[in-house]
Amino acid sequence: MKIILTHEVSGLGAAGDVVDVKDGYARNYLIPRKFAIRWTKGGEKDVEQIRRARKIHEIQTIEQANVVKAQLEGVKVRLAVRSGDSGRLFGSVTPADVASAIKASGGPEVDKRRIELGSPIKTLGAHETSVRLHPEVAAKVSIEVVAA
Repeated sequence: MKIILTHEVSGLGAAGDVVDVKDGYARNYLIPRKFAIRWTKGGEKDVEQIRRARKIHEIQTIEQANVVKAQLEGVKVRLAVRSGDSGRLFGSVTPADVASAIKASGGPEVDKRRIELGSPIKTLGAHETSVRLHPEVAAKVSIEVVAA
């Protein structure tokens, strides 16, 4: 099935890209989560608008990405969450939680879709996460998860 991506999807493409994927992947995952829309001849006109919006919001050069990377890696991020007596969390830490904690710690504003947790964070303590700033630049961010 041919689709137009409306958001960046890891391993598939960036917003505005027209890609071919399996029908089930598009119908059951990408389209319901608003990551993509079906490709049509009329939808092809939307591609240019999506690409213009993407250029406004994304980091343009590697130099800009490296500046933001230095800011992110210099920030001490603490995230207070509810947890049980054994140190297990009630739920897990989401990329949106990490993005708001970075902003609250004095770091730059980061899009939650660019944060890659690797595995779910479900315990207290220090955790490492990655933020994709540019296709060639990723920042490592240390997060201290503490009990609230």
